[in-house]
Amino acid sequence: MPENTGQTIDVAKIVSERSGKKIPRFLARWMERFIHQDYINGYLSQGYEGVEFCTECIKYLGITLHVRGLDELDIPDGVKLTYASNHPLGGADGIALIGLIGSSMKRPLKLMVNDFLMNVKGLAPMCVPVNKLGGQSKNLSAHVDGIFSSEADIIMFPSGKCSRKIDGVIQDPEWRKTFITKSVSNDRWIVPVHFIGQNSKRFYRVDSLCKKLGIKFNLPMLFLPDELYKSQGKEYEIVFGKPIPPSRFDSSKTPLQWAQTIREEVYNLR
Repeated sequence: MPENTGQTIDVAKIVSERSGKKIPRFLARWMERFIHQDYINGYLSQGYEGVEFCTECIKYLGITLHVRGLDELDIPDGVKLTYASNHPLGGADGIALIGLIGSSMKRPLKLMVNDFLMNVKGLAPMCVPVNKLGGQSKNLSAHVDGIFSSEADIIMFPSGKCSRKIDGVIQDPEWRKTFITKSVSNDRWIVPVHFIGQNSKRFYRVDSLCKKLGIKFNLPMLFLPDELYKSQGKEYEIVFGKPIPPSRFDSSKTPLQWAQTIREEVYNLR
């Protein structure tokens, strides 16, 4: 185990810096309890980084992963990969995928994330911040191009946010087309990944209430640290499909239609 490095988080400080306003102490204490800051910092203070951060985090949470297909991936020499996964959890799924893929494949690897996660120093080396709402938005297209033209494999959640209850079923919203267009233009093969799991019923109730009240702010996102805390001791199944060459994505469908086709194929992986 690495030495204590003090790489912990202070949620009140982070929110204050992003909002430009100091958070009242009573609110800061509530936020600390709400996100289980002490429990999270108990892990962060151990000082793990990169892939090891993720593999050890899964152990810390006591999560059991049942994995199929990863050891059977047939990847041609010199091929770069884009792993396209559904996003059921909003926390543990990304950590698990980095740990699994990074430790098994032994290749450079990046995960595209909201820039808020860059505050987690142990995870930051594996992440590429993509924030459409922040100052980075002006250069977002060039930033994404740089990611896809790099030599690293990429893990993506094409929905852009974690699964919600849609038509009575827990599933991703419509997938965005970027992972198709950028993978094709950079000669990347796409590996479909089905992560089987769900958040708590409360998470989906909050999302449903926001929709009924017309609240556009992504309120359920604030509950994700608590959902990560609640994932302790759970079991999840992860199924990897066969790599898809970019030549498959021809003009018979638009990139957006191809994105929904791969989304459907992901959910059919069992």
